Amino acid sequence: MARRPDLVCLGALAGAWGVQGAVRLKSFCAVPEDIADYAPLLTEDGRSFGVTLLRPLSGAFAARLTGVGDREAAEALKGTRLYAPRDRLPSLPDDEFYHTDLIGLLVVDAGGAEIGRIKAVMDHGAGDILEVARPGQPPLLLPFTREAVPTVDLAGGRVVADPPPGLDGGEDD
Repeated sequence: MARRPDLVCLGALAGAWGVQGAVRLKSFCAVPEDIADYAPLLTEDGRSFGVTLLRPLSGAFAARLTGVGDREAAEALKGTRLYAPRDRLPSLPDDEFYHTDLIGLLVVDAGGAEIGRIKAVMDHGAGDILEVARPGQPPLLLPFTREAVPTVDLAGGRVVADPPPGLDGGEDD
């Protein structure tokens, strides 16, 4: 799906659960159970699904999606990302961001020199990590902390980064 600023990815389907058409649903919401509150959820190809959570699983939920009635249909949805319109989501405080809003932002150092662009935001439990794509170099994995990223300027399309020493693997770090 081309990036649509009006949609926010809230979860992904990890495959079938059981034999009666339930799915394994991974929620990206701060409160994982909240994903069902934003239904119907949309797929990249425009399909719409109501969501009923059945039970928690390790790192996911067993869930039922409207119109998915058997294991084969559920398994065919494996890897599908689920989106909600931004206007149905709560407003965030000034120091919080939807991951989708960070993707593509220019990353500069405190002096304004370009480091790269944010390619992905990964949640590793202890905190988010920004994957910064750098031309001709390996990606930089930058902790998304106030110390490492003191400024996020969504309107300006950039973040200011102060990577911790040694993070880049360079000799002078």
